[in-house]
Amino acid sequence: MKRKLLAISVGLVLGAGAPLTAQQNLEENLRRAEAVYARDTTNADAIIWLGRRHAYLGQYREAIEAFTKGIALHPRDARFYRHRGHRYITLRRFKEAIADLAKAAELVRGQPDEIEPDGAPNAHNIPISTLQSNIWYHLALAHYLEHDFEQALRGWEQAMRVSANDDMKVATADWLYMTLRRLGRAQDAAQVLVPITRDMRILENHAYHKRLLMYKGELRPEELLSEQTEDAVQLATFGYGVANWYFYNGEREKAYTLFRRIVAGKNPAAFGHIAAEVELAKSK
Repeated sequence: MKRKLLAISVGLVLGAGAPLTAQQNLEENLRRAEAVYARDTTNADAIIWLGRRHAYLGQYREAIEAFTKGIALHPRDARFYRHRGHRYITLRRFKEAIADLAKAAELVRGQPDEIEPDGAPNAHNIPISTLQSNIWYHLALAHYLEHDFEQALRGWEQAMRVSANDDMKVATADWLYMTLRRLGRAQDAAQVLVPITRDMRILENHAYHKRLLMYKGELRPEELLSEQTEDAVQLATFGYGVANWYFYNGEREKAYTLFRRIVAGKNPAAFGHIAAEVELAKSK
């Protein structure tokens, strides 16, 4: 209960006066996290939220510094390795991410899973992920970005086992599908698509859901590319899925043209952006 209450306390935004902009909300939440941390600099929850609030503002090195302090104080708390591993991915430090996330996976082995509170809640204010699903998801992603697809496959399979709702299932299924295609296992990839339907209850991961429907032939690539959204993360996500679809189906020029378009975008922290960078670097 203490962990939940503290997560809520540092996740509040101002409730009076003029409405705050998204940036102001993020800055205010960081100030609140700093205040909670200042009251007890050894509290694990306070350190977690300090690091997360730095990360939401793009202050990734400060976030990593906070998580590193947390590890020194609480070396058996898997959350610190999970979050630091995520931010190592953001900074393209994939090997360090793999080491941290593998350590997190070791620490939670045999333990009950737990809901991970959202720092940036979806429109339904319902958390969709757990500590263990996030550990395996990000570990598999780090291996994928290293183009170690065999290790990535093992990670996605573990992530799928702890994906407890449709949002996490479609996010994991999408990367699992792409990994199998990169391994030349098209028939196995097709099996991943069997349980994917239009009527799944998706609260947040709409882009992954639509990518999977595209792989099934229920949507055309052009429909995903024409999606109108102000969310740069979603744009990178749609684009990377479509680019890979072109890549698998022998349209390499179209794939690399789209990879370059993604990298020219303005959200370098998006996983689709990072993955597109890797594809371009590997092609040289």
